[in-house]
Amino acid sequence: MTPHATPGRHVLADFRGVLADRLTDAQGLERDLIAAARAAGAHVLSAHFHHFGDGAGVTGVVLLSESHISIHTWPEHAFAALDIFMCGAARPELALEHLRARLAPEAVHATTVARG
Repeated sequence: MTPHATPGRHVLADFRGVLADRLTDAQGLERDLIAAARAAGAHVLSAHFHHFGDGAGVTGVVLLSESHISIHTWPEHAFAALDIFMCGAARPELALEHLRARLAPEAVHATTVARG
């Protein structure tokens, strides 16, 4: 049994006011999400990121033993949507704080949902 009342926690976060160059760098976002997963105590299995072209956004996912972290960016709106789902002893809030520090949004709206 996990140290939490439910098998997993799912954090949905909106980052607003992020500099566009941070939202168009697929390789940088991949590094940041992998580092966030590790900071949360999760185990990375694989990652896949796609850049939609010059000036456009990125979509990406890091597959974890504990579930996943995904990001979808809209640099033209200075916006990123994050999805952090982790079970077991992994701590999604640590991943969120790592990404907040790396992307430096002006505002964050996060909701945590107990899963299971």
